[in-house]
Amino acid sequence: MDRRLTALAKAHGVSTWYEDWRHRRVEVAPETVVGVLGLLGVDATSPTAVADALAAARAVDRSALPATVVLTHGATRALPGPGVVTLEDGGRRAVDSELPGDLPLGWHRLSCAGREVTLVVVPRRLPVPPHTWGWMLQLYALSSERSWGMGDLGDLADFTGWAGATGAGLVLLNPLHAVGPAHPVAASPYSPASRRFVNPLYLRVSDTAAYTAADPATRAVVDALRPDRGDLIDYDQVWTAKRHALELLHPYAQPVDLDADPALASFATWCALAERHGNDWRAWPAELHHPDAPAVAEQRRQLADRVAFHAWLQHLCDEQLDAVTAAARAAGMPVGVVHDLAVGIDPGGADGWQLADVLAQGVRVGAPPDDFNQLGQDWGLAAWRPDRLAATGYAAYRDMLRRTLRHAGGLRVDHVAGLWRLWWVPPGGGAAEGTYVRYDAEAMLGILALEAHRAGAVVVGEDLGTVQPAVTRGLRGRNMLGSTVLWFARDDQGDFVPPARWPRNALATISTHDLPTAPGFLTGEHVRVRDDLKLLDTDVAVERARAVADRERLLTMLRTERLLPDPATAPDPATAPDPATAPDPTTAPDPAAAPDPAATSDPALDRQAPTAHDGEVVVAMHAALAASPSRLLGVSLYDVLGEVRQPNLPGTVDEYPNWRLPLPSGVAQIRADPRVARVVDLLNTARPRPGDARPARPRSGDELPARPAED
Repeated sequence: MDRRLTALAKAHGVSTWYEDWRHRRVEVAPETVVGVLGLLGVDATSPTAVADALAAARAVDRSALPATVVLTHGATRALPGPGVVTLEDGGRRAVDSELPGDLPLGWHRLSCAGREVTLVVVPRRLPVPPHTWGWMLQLYALSSERSWGMGDLGDLADFTGWAGATGAGLVLLNPLHAVGPAHPVAASPYSPASRRFVNPLYLRVSDTAAYTAADPATRAVVDALRPDRGDLIDYDQVWTAKRHALELLHPYAQPVDLDADPALASFATWCALAERHGNDWRAWPAELHHPDAPAVAEQRRQLADRVAFHAWLQHLCDEQLDAVTAAARAAGMPVGVVHDLAVGIDPGGADGWQLADVLAQGVRVGAPPDDFNQLGQDWGLAAWRPDRLAATGYAAYRDMLRRTLRHAGGLRVDHVAGLWRLWWVPPGGGAAEGTYVRYDAEAMLGILALEAHRAGAVVVGEDLGTVQPAVTRGLRGRNMLGSTVLWFARDDQGDFVPPARWPRNALATISTHDLPTAPGFLTGEHVRVRDDLKLLDTDVAVERARAVADRERLLTMLRTERLLPDPATAPDPATAPDPATAPDPTTAPDPAAAPDPAATSDPALDRQAPTAHDGEVVVAMHAALAASPSRLLGVSLYDVLGEVRQPNLPGTVDEYPNWRLPLPSGVAQIRADPRVARVVDLLNTARPRPGDARPARPRSGDELPARPAED
């Protein structure tokens, strides 16, 4: 690559090479670098353009104040001259040639050397998270007698109250981000139209004040719209029914003041336009491509009823999420509900329309090739432009975090390494034909810490796979947690490591939504389904043998750690019939105890005798979680209830029912399930919850403990 192009790329945070999963240096193609620079507004299409752009980059005064100054509380920063800090509460402080370390936390303005810039004072670190456990929940998969075809916020409030009352300290959710209102309804919670607003599919219609205020005849019509739960979740059916019901109830609702929340007004306008023109604003008439366009104002006037309707839906979401938060607090949960923040957005969605000025237009976020995805990954998501974020004081990033955290006791950040760098794929390129673009990690992480501190929330970063050491250090230094998954807790030989060696500064789980469930792993379902869908890149016999070997490695670790009886030295409860496991014509079979016929029909996946019963192994896996030092433990209902199918199968779209699998039991059945009770008892014994209620949220100016969490 031309050295001038290399220098230009470095000046704008664009990588010209990277280290792959095998720790080998990979050179990025020059045309990729040129394409990504173009997405940042830098012309590098010719030698002359490169020379001009490089000269402009070198002419920037490095001593001048940046557009946004992020200062860690307690630290100082030199200034180019005297200045004035206007605090967010309206107070003013004169400063000489240095920003002092005692400025209060918050969003301020700094006037200095003829410029006025945003000044953000962020905490050194968050409080140390508690040692507790909780449930990981795909909310759509819940069901009850009152929900409509999928789990809703009423189910979540009921489940959270029960979970807290039985010892759980948290409930970790899938993203509840908004999707487009037009059909077909997007199933994936990780490709949202907006990360700032909530998906009204999760509303419980009968828990609204409008339902209570409606006359009996209207309520009867609404009740008759309720769809039953099918074998798979039908989002289009659910949305059709709920939208109709809520439209019938809207006349009974109090109006929402749109002037008080311009962002909500703009989002509701996008929803109304999407109903008329489709969910992708890029396919709308050109005059509607910008929220401030005169044509948009005219459409907003014409569609005033629909704008008001969609704003009301968000008001209902806020009310019902408040009820969930209240349930968690009433139950004394030390953390509460942990929301999930997707790594990006659908570029054609509401945020892509409203926040276009701070997004890289045309980029697709993904990941480079690795051992599991050798062609790379293209997630089709939009990305922040780091330069535009800084130029606008990170306001869009701040507002997104605030809206999510106002209902959260914690926040899981998907692909947290994206706060440091993201894999950008330019238009026309394949997933492997991208490169990394750097972000200001101190700003991104610091602002996250500030907003989480103000919300009294813990932060969990999803840092699985190959991540830079700076990511792990950055999380640990601010008392934010990483992620540990049993399937990945292995040594260089592929053996499972004892849970005592798992990191302390982490949320530990058995699996994730993208990996096999515990019963699926034990039965080899992950091999069977990928073979059926032609997703294997090796011979199926090799994959079956690997599955058997992995199972044996897991059993070896569990037995070595005395979490599972050794059949050579102790009676194995799975080898002798007993009331819990033996077939009984008068008793319904236990779905966790029953082998999956599809998984056991192949001799290569037959379990080696003698082994423990699959249900006993699943309990032993949870005992491994309980034996780890990790601060938070996450338990999946899919694992405990014996579900062999994983919620999402990467590499598929319509071939597999991604995000549409309901849990095999409803909320009432979950409460009464002896398998659930057994795991609850195990974890409560390992992680007894203090009797004290959760401490009050800190005031915005409070400083935090200086001690970082131990690793």
